[in-house]
Amino acid sequence: MSTTPPERDDAANRELTRAKFYKAEQEAGFVESQPRTTPQQQDPAYRLAFRDTDFLLREELRPVRFQLELLKPDMLLDEAGIGSTLVMYGSARIPSPEMAEAALATATTPEKKAVVERLVAKSKYYEEARRLAFTASRCAVVEEGKRQFVVCSGGGPSIMEAANRGAEEAGAESIGLNIVLPHEQAPNPYVTPHLSFQFHYFALRKMHFLLRARAVAVFPGGFGTFDEFFELLTLIQTGKMKPIPILLFGADYWNRVIDFRAIAEEGVINFEDLELFRMVETAEDAWKHIVEFYALDCD
Repeated sequence: MSTTPPERDDAANRELTRAKFYKAEQEAGFVESQPRTTPQQQDPAYRLAFRDTDFLLREELRPVRFQLELLKPDMLLDEAGIGSTLVMYGSARIPSPEMAEAALATATTPEKKAVVERLVAKSKYYEEARRLAFTASRCAVVEEGKRQFVVCSGGGPSIMEAANRGAEEAGAESIGLNIVLPHEQAPNPYVTPHLSFQFHYFALRKMHFLLRARAVAVFPGGFGTFDEFFELLTLIQTGKMKPIPILLFGADYWNRVIDFRAIAEEGVINFEDLELFRMVETAEDAWKHIVEFYALDCD
């Protein structure tokens, strides 16, 4: 093995402020350039720990993976100049208006047809999500050199797709926070590629949804949407997070699936907690509330 340093002792190396240790990327390059001719060099134990995927995937390394999944999106979003986000939650099953007819064709029984018809009736929310994302993206608020109210979705289909699509149609970038699932999936085509992230841990994904969130729009959805929505309510109700606009799209849907007032009447939340969110029907109503909340110079 050669002991000759990659950089000789020249004037640059004698600079007082110059770092004296090589960066990890450089050291990894040194290793890759070396022939692996001995049994010791060929054994997995000899791999650099941070380049050893098998090691990083061990059960004992879960805390390290948590930290990596926290750091990577945060650092890249900061480098991309993202100051705050408009987060949009919602179902992955509601079809876009142009896909409504195809969705109806999938119903093979009267029972399935009734369910699909209810989903198709919600395709109007695809359009509202698209319009809200378009409006917010056109506002282009910039404070302290950072872009504000950048649209952020779960990166998947349906309502999430509508959010990223609306931003793209406004000529703006948008974020997608995808999650690894047992079945095959991919980010929707409207997510900005360098702002498209994939998560292993739901908990870290939900954290990143809210770290930069300055407003959240919640569209009709299932367990995942409920989970995200109620965690947000809990954080604000308990004082762990400062209040932000929470816009709940579709009063008929939400009042049918959740009796919010009954929860308060049972005494397990305060009636004032029902003011943590606002029911809206249109993108205009939602954006107007956000503009008034933050006194934005946008229309």
